[in-house]
Amino acid sequence: MGKSKKRWVSLLALATSATLVLGACGNNGNTPGNESGNGGQKEEKPVELIWYTIGTPQKDVDRVMEEVSNYTKEKIGVTVKMNMIDWGDYTQKMQVMTASGEPMDIMFTSSWAFDYVQNARKGAFMDITDLLKEHGQGIVDTLDPAFLEGSKVDGKNYGIPANKELPAQEVWRFNKGLLDKHNLSMDGIYSLESLEPLLKQIKELEPGVAPLAVDKTFGPYLPFDYVIEAMPFAVPLDSTDYKIVNILETEEMKNTLATMHKYYKAGYIPTEAATKDSLTDLQTTGKWFADKATSQPFADNLWTQSTGYPIVSTPQSEPYIYNWSVMGSLQAISANSEYPEKAMEFLNLLNTDPVLRNMVDSGIEGVHYKKVSENVMENLPESKNYDMPTFSLGNVMLNYLNPADPENKWEEFKKFNDAGKPAPLLGFNFDPTSVTTELAALSNVKEEFWTALMTGTVDPVTYLPKATEKFKAAGMDKVMTEMQKQLDEWVAANK
Repeated sequence: MGKSKKRWVSLLALATSATLVLGACGNNGNTPGNESGNGGQKEEKPVELIWYTIGTPQKDVDRVMEEVSNYTKEKIGVTVKMNMIDWGDYTQKMQVMTASGEPMDIMFTSSWAFDYVQNARKGAFMDITDLLKEHGQGIVDTLDPAFLEGSKVDGKNYGIPANKELPAQEVWRFNKGLLDKHNLSMDGIYSLESLEPLLKQIKELEPGVAPLAVDKTFGPYLPFDYVIEAMPFAVPLDSTDYKIVNILETEEMKNTLATMHKYYKAGYIPTEAATKDSLTDLQTTGKWFADKATSQPFADNLWTQSTGYPIVSTPQSEPYIYNWSVMGSLQAISANSEYPEKAMEFLNLLNTDPVLRNMVDSGIEGVHYKKVSENVMENLPESKNYDMPTFSLGNVMLNYLNPADPENKWEEFKKFNDAGKPAPLLGFNFDPTSVTTELAALSNVKEEFWTALMTGTVDPVTYLPKATEKFKAAGMDKVMTEMQKQLDEWVAANK
């Protein structure tokens, strides 16, 4: 799910891939077309776009958006009001607000937060297929075509993917200071099991440090392509027959959860992992040794710049292009937006204008960051008050480089994108219309068991059979049958 310059997303963040919400204020006086009486000419007041996005709310958001608005007012006649909703709360709060008709123009959406495909089909987002042609040509010209094609829902575009890494590659990330302090090496680390010797030493040598930093968003890497993220329906990555399995019944899942529980009992995983909203506290203090992240070229430089201390990483998977990495970060225009054309103009500017993109991402020059050269920047101390998730804010390839980045960073991104392997379900979007009741029931079961199992908090020997039994009682087999039917039809038509 993603990559952030500063915020670390232990999904996928990071694979692959977030969306912004701009909302319109209808009665604040910022309506277009006001007569000024100036020589008989019309002077249009700027419209205010309301933007909802994901991430820990930042102290200086309003301060930065004032600067952003001064810029966009001159460029395209809009001002911007950003509302940030914390990671763990975003999906639920956005669902409530869109259902109630809360005024908004642009919103973050993705495969893993405020589900893009589901909400597009429910009518939360505007069909922007024509708007892209009329007011978003810069986006069309800039984006790798795979992003816009791969994010279509039933043949239409409802969101603008962030121009970022296309494949998702999971990595183990390490606090380099602790590696060096104890002469430890990440050589030979790949599987979850291979971490154990390092975790054991850190547990013994550093009592106040979390050996494996895990929060409630954690999901161990397994070689599967999920039909629906964080639900137990998937196809093996090496599948040739496209048969959907219940991953809770696979040997890979059973062994992985057994290892996680072993690590939990050994004290390698924080005891509050299943209820911990984020790892921000550990990242701020540096009291962690290893965690899981989704990577990109030169990601270590971003993480190091963000934390202020060295971070290094090593792969735990091959780079695959999934639906969730293509749709890991999108910006959608609300179906209720009063100013869809202006919203698209803003998104077009955000994805093509380096000045705006870096202001939104890094804050105010001279306050939150300083330019080292024309396209290189470094954070200033005030950046702690404006620490944004880069991947969620549009075209990352417009961002200024960090001092440690090579000049050819964005060329390397393009090579990384070209080298990604397509996952088996890339391009397949399940239509849940006929099994919505069962999926709602399955979601309730998932809430009961998923986080506790994935974080190692409970014993899978006891809880996996209980979870499977409840999933089946909630209609799992019916849903799997419908999924397989649709997948077989898609394979016949596309493969």
